[in-house]
Amino acid sequence: MKDQAASGDDRDATDSRRLSTRETATRLGVKPETVYAYVSRGQLSSRRAPGGRGSTFDAAEVDALARRTGRRDPSPATGDLVFRTGITLIESDRYYFRGVDATELAGRYAYEEVAEWLWTGDLRPGIRFTAPDEALAAARRAVHALPAHSGSTDRLRVAVIAAAAADPLRFDLSREAVLASARSLIPTLVEALPLAADVSPAGDAAEGEAAGSGAEAGAAGLARRLWPKLTARPADEPSIATLDTALALLIDHDLAASTLAARVAASAHAHPYAVVSAGLGVLEGPLHGAASGLAHRMLTEVLERGSAVPVVADHLRTGRRVPGLGHRLYGAEDPRARTLFALLADVPQAAPALAAARDVVTTTARHAPLHANVDLALAVLSVSSGMAAEAGETVFAVSRTAGWIAHALEEYGERPLRMRPTGQYGGPRPPQPLPTATGEPPQ
Repeated sequence: MKDQAASGDDRDATDSRRLSTRETATRLGVKPETVYAYVSRGQLSSRRAPGGRGSTFDAAEVDALARRTGRRDPSPATGDLVFRTGITLIESDRYYFRGVDATELAGRYAYEEVAEWLWTGDLRPGIRFTAPDEALAAARRAVHALPAHSGSTDRLRVAVIAAAAADPLRFDLSREAVLASARSLIPTLVEALPLAADVSPAGDAAEGEAAGSGAEAGAAGLARRLWPKLTARPADEPSIATLDTALALLIDHDLAASTLAARVAASAHAHPYAVVSAGLGVLEGPLHGAASGLAHRMLTEVLERGSAVPVVADHLRTGRRVPGLGHRLYGAEDPRARTLFALLADVPQAAPALAAARDVVTTTARHAPLHANVDLALAVLSVSSGMAAEAGETVFAVSRTAGWIAHALEEYGERPLRMRPTGQYGGPRPPQPLPTATGEPPQ
């Protein structure tokens, strides 16, 4: 047999159990060059083809490598990286956690219950996550040290680092240790945030003294503990229920950009705090977790101007996309948005913002048939509850922490460092002369 790159022949005339380089690349979903990279790393063995041209590979060994790298039915032409995951399925304009309709799950169970079930497959009614006192104290001190103008994601990232430093056993990647870290980290993030009524340094310190220990706060559900961090308005039961459902709905959404970053970190066997830090770094982008803030500002403007028409027109005129509309994975309305809109309809103070959101959808439909996504629903919640524009991002970050941990648990069971793409170099070909110094040295 001859390798296709050399002769164009893909058949192994001597052994049907052996594959050509091209067949191996197709089965693995990689380029032929990557197949040889696997050989050089000791992940595949090769044998010279009869005649001494090209290489052949054992089909069983190739299939085993495909299973380890998590590739399935790859299509090399698309360039997509495919992962095996048992967490979230998105199809037919619906999404499922472990095969269960996620909107039904979020409508029936609290955030902590859904998170625990996603991690373990066990439903534990009434479970509450508790922040360890030492980790919470460290996180509050770190958050308190930030400038007053810091955003919520800045505070969450610092709180994660502080909580990690307070956990000397964070490098234990056993399943039970990772779960214990997750159950303590999520409430630590929430309780380290300042009260919305006062985000000044003095207010942070006062709140730290008044908030008490993590065990005391843990008696309440996470949504109830998060509410005063988002708004100074008193909580009513329909609003708390809406926030709790939003947290449960946002736990995971397949391989979103932040989740991919979290899995890359877990592939390098980073501890769970570092995995969450990786996810938070990506989440802050305006096209991901921060998108609800853009929708919040748009809805505020619609309410001020009394109509969505001039606001949508301004977006179109300046070439900006209308925030809160459309999703690449759904042809119809985002099921997360649909669920939250139904709950918000029972919140009296949400009626104006909800009507403004519907006005945006109707107005934009004249130009493009786009449906509401979860960012628009989060914006209705934040605007109607007197929250800051970044509140939706905070909800997103706290909620998705559980999803990142779920993906980390999966990734820790895979072959380490399996996500190693091959770069396509486009710079000058060597050898190049050494560069010549130019300009004056810095003073």
